[in-house]
Amino acid sequence: MDNKKITKILKLTSQLMELHEVNAFKIRSYTSAIYSIDQSSVPLENLSKEELQNIGGIGKSIAEVICQLNESGTHAYLEELLTETPQGLLEVLQIKGLGPKKIKVLWKELNITSTHELLEACQSGEVAKLKGFGQKTQESIIQAMEYIASNQGKWHYAQAEPAVNALMDVLNDRFGKANIALTGDYARSLEIIDLIEVIFSTDQPSTAIQSLKNMDLISWDQKTSSPFTWRGTLSDLELKLVIYTCPPDKFILEQLLRTATRAHLLSPIENHQSLGEFFLSEKFASQEEAYAKAGLQYIAPELREGQFEIELAKENKLPTLVEEADLKGILHNHSTYSDGKHSLREMAEFCKEQGYEYLGISDHSQTATYAGGLDIDKVKAQQAEIRQLNEELAPFKIFSGIESDILNDGSLDYPEEVLASFDFIVSSIHSSLSMDQKKATARLIKAIQNPYTTILGHPTGRLLLRREGYPINHQAVIDACAENNVVIEINANPWRLDLDWRWVHYALEKGVKLSINPDAHEKDGYFHMKYGLLVGRKGGLNKEMTFNVLSRSEIEAYFTSRKEQIKK
Repeated sequence: MDNKKITKILKLTSQLMELHEVNAFKIRSYTSAIYSIDQSSVPLENLSKEELQNIGGIGKSIAEVICQLNESGTHAYLEELLTETPQGLLEVLQIKGLGPKKIKVLWKELNITSTHELLEACQSGEVAKLKGFGQKTQESIIQAMEYIASNQGKWHYAQAEPAVNALMDVLNDRFGKANIALTGDYARSLEIIDLIEVIFSTDQPSTAIQSLKNMDLISWDQKTSSPFTWRGTLSDLELKLVIYTCPPDKFILEQLLRTATRAHLLSPIENHQSLGEFFLSEKFASQEEAYAKAGLQYIAPELREGQFEIELAKENKLPTLVEEADLKGILHNHSTYSDGKHSLREMAEFCKEQGYEYLGISDHSQTATYAGGLDIDKVKAQQAEIRQLNEELAPFKIFSGIESDILNDGSLDYPEEVLASFDFIVSSIHSSLSMDQKKATARLIKAIQNPYTTILGHPTGRLLLRREGYPINHQAVIDACAENNVVIEINANPWRLDLDWRWVHYALEKGVKLSINPDAHEKDGYFHMKYGLLVGRKGGLNKEMTFNVLSRSEIEAYFTSRKEQIKK
């Protein structure tokens, strides 16, 4: 088992221990071990009991548990706790805002043992009557449960990607790459996927459908399938999958019609025709030819959303979308100085190995005590290490930044003299997230107006499929960034992807540059850059408006110039 799977099981164990009111010291031993594993870069998969005990925070009993996990995927104490716990309470433990202590009250006082029973108790007002709950807590539970229900069967693009790639490899090998195409939401690189759609070009549809029925990677749903359409799921994720068959002469047409949104296809072109009607009126040798004959510049699949792309394509003004090779450095990353898994040196050396020219380190600020935020002494220590590493790693450069918490009143964490010591500042909200739109927007705008804010971090604070972001007036926030020369982050973490791609084009129209940042808390986090890139491309982001296409010397000059302007 990898470290993430191990910590996930240890967290479940500690939650169940708290639910059953096990000795607090024993619970602390689990939470201490979880923290140590999260901070460590040492794989636990093949370590002996003795080697595990050499890791700080892991004692003899936890080492035995990890050995059991590596052998069987579970451990005896967890199984004992599970036998004492109603199965439905495991689902209740996933609800945001409900910890084991409150769940214990719900279980013992209202006999709630499932999410269904919890929702009924909330709707009848019984939960609000419990001591320590109240109407506000009851409403937040209902909202959290409705949010969970609305996201059933949905996956992050990044979660779906490995399974989709594996499927396409098998299909391409078996039937030929020229006969298979991905379409739908996945082909347009949407951030959330609930259906994978594939087109199979064949003049023998029945034979093709039969050949798909016993593939290991997919599970067939006979009831909903037909002689021309295979329906089922990707087995690993239980993600819905549809494979359409079509004759070879319809293959290009099917790609055009099934990849684009309805809004894109209904867009008017010449002669009062919609684009979709035009596609149906002729035959084309390629998708590029189809758009050319429609009098349009070729529109990449990720742009076929029915937003701004048709009008730009009519005038041959579609941007040349930014590519991974354009990115020269990565900003907004964390190290062991706060809550990262790898040291500053490790983060820098790995970044350099990946071919980047610079790394922007921006650990959490002092108010973020939950994430090991840097007090002023730790800031000085980190900046001293950065100077030393820069001498050693030159011409590669580490820029000294901080992810400064935006406080409740919109001000930034740290006194002005500390803010002035950084090369750049990512300003982000991490606390008091239950704001209305007016308060959240005003809080962000005040931070944007602070001269030390270089980049606005993950503007809505959303965690996709886990929690909605605080509501903001995107237009007002983007306008404020334009007025104050503040870059907006596209946070590339697959859970965030924030700024949302639907607002990228507006930011570009207002002249606001965007920075694709991984928010990496470990070395592997750098690989999330490609998901931020997909978000930028969906919104029409070009090289010129991408902040971190600047070279090391260019971005250094930018930071220096900005700091000099503050002094004036």
